[in-house]
Parts: sequence; structure tokens; C-alpha cells
Amino acid sequence: MTYRVCFVCTGNICRSPMAEHVFRSHVEEAGLGGAVEVDSAGTGGWHEGDGADPRTVAVLEDNGYTSAHSARRFQASWFPALDLVIALDEGHVRELRMLARTPEEAAKIRLLRSYDPAAGDALDVPDPYYGGREGFEECLTMVEAASGGLLAAVRTEVEERTA
Repeated sequence: MTYRVCFVCTGNICRSPMAEHVFRSHVEEAGLGGAVEVDSAGTGGWHEGDGADPRTVAVLEDNGYTSAHSARRFQASWFPALDLVIALDEGHVRELRMLARTPEEAAKIRLLRSYDPAAGDALDVPDPYYGGREGFEECLTMVEAASGGLLAAVRTEVEERTA
């Protein structure tokens, strides 16, 4: 049974596609590509069908990640098929909890940086959209720092399912 993770930000063109590509790379490197499916979405639909922001693409590619992407809006009907819904900031958590129809669905929502022990109380990944490239690079640093902890948690879940 495939374990499904969906990263969610505002428009699905900056933070969540970056997290999707970075985490997918970690999953593949860990040999879990056949067991874990990774994707992303936005809380809003303004950019549906668009590719990732060019600055996201540049930062991903400059750091050895893939970048193919088509933005989409998160749908409440997806919750049953997902194992984890990873929000990039507290605003996304609030919006996703409003979409969750059951306590079980709401329990699937987590903040990405909660998987980074060095994050402390600063759990939001700031939106880089209105700034320059440095904001996208900072976003990548935060995503990479949390990906190891998230991978460990997902690996444990996958192993428990197959035991």
C-alpha cells in the first residue's frame, strides 16, 4: 500500500513544489520510491495549471533537484487517500483544518518544520514570492533541514505497514 504525502502552501508555485521535489529526492535516495508518493497543492487556485515560479525552478535546478510542476488547488476530498498533509505555515494549517471533515483527517495535517529539531518555535517557512532569489534559497535551506526528520517519520510508518 502506497504512503501518500502532500505538501501545501498558498498558490502551489513556490514553497510546496520546492518541498515536493526535495522530499521526493530524499525518498528516492532512501530506496522508498515505490512505497511513497509525493505531491503538492495550494490552498488557493489562482495559479492552477501554471508551472512553478521561475525562481523556485532556478533554485531547485541549481541544487540538483527536478522541477517539473503543474499547480493545483487542494481538495477536501483528497484527505482519505492521503497519509500526511504537510503545511508550510500556520495559515495553511488553519485553512486545511477548516477543510478537514473529521478529526482523523485533521490529524493528518502537520507543519513541515516540526520535523526539524533545530527549528525551535519558528515553524513557518516564510513565503518568498514577493522577494528576491535569497528568499527562495532560504526556503530551500528550511525544506532540506526538515526533510530528513520527515523521511525518518515516513520510513517508520511504511515499515510498520509492511511488518
